[in-house]
Amino acid sequence: MFFTNPFKSRLPAPEEALAGRSTPIAVLHPHAVSGQPLLPPFPKGYKQIYLGLGCFWGAERLFWQMDGVWTTAVGYMGGLTKNPTYEEVCSGQTGHTEAVLVVYDPAVVSLTQILTVFWQSHDPTQGNRQGNDIGTQYRSAIYTVDDNSLDAARESCKRYGLALNRSGFGPITTEIGQAGDFFYAEDYHQQYLYKVPNGYCGLAGCNVRFPDVADLT
Repeated sequence: MFFTNPFKSRLPAPEEALAGRSTPIAVLHPHAVSGQPLLPPFPKGYKQIYLGLGCFWGAERLFWQMDGVWTTAVGYMGGLTKNPTYEEVCSGQTGHTEAVLVVYDPAVVSLTQILTVFWQSHDPTQGNRQGNDIGTQYRSAIYTVDDNSLDAARESCKRYGLALNRSGFGPITTEIGQAGDFFYAEDYHQQYLYKVPNGYCGLAGCNVRFPDVADLT
């Protein structure tokens, strides 16, 4: 007899969510590539955003390679369970998605540039999956820390949605909202593809360029 996990296709109700724990996962080391800290406080004037675009191993590498990005970290966000483990997130009973914290210098790299990489690097129309990675933990998400960034994220979603529609794709399913708690993932997940260069990365975009405003007129 085969059993299916209902939480691969839907988020858990509060009474279904795992309780988690009061102690956070320890952040043991600085960024393996840049040497910068993963924990706040971050430099004055720098900004942050949290992005979910499938498995966070490959997603994090996209952003630490960008000029102007000061540090990155991977963790769990958007769900109900406090301080979850990776195994708990994989169960689907935390409600979290795999997310990347991106801390950047807006004098060097713009939010639009970061969101362009975000949109072009995955398929934001797939709902609770990215390719062969299936489950609510792989859903597309943008979580912001201020209203201006939230407005910019929503506007970028509209622009990319029009471009995708013109290329035959369905509607964007990306979850966009204000950031809640970000729970850092275990140490071995941080900068995973730097530590394991040939490790798994299932990211694949739609081969649709993020458009300039003029492209949509």
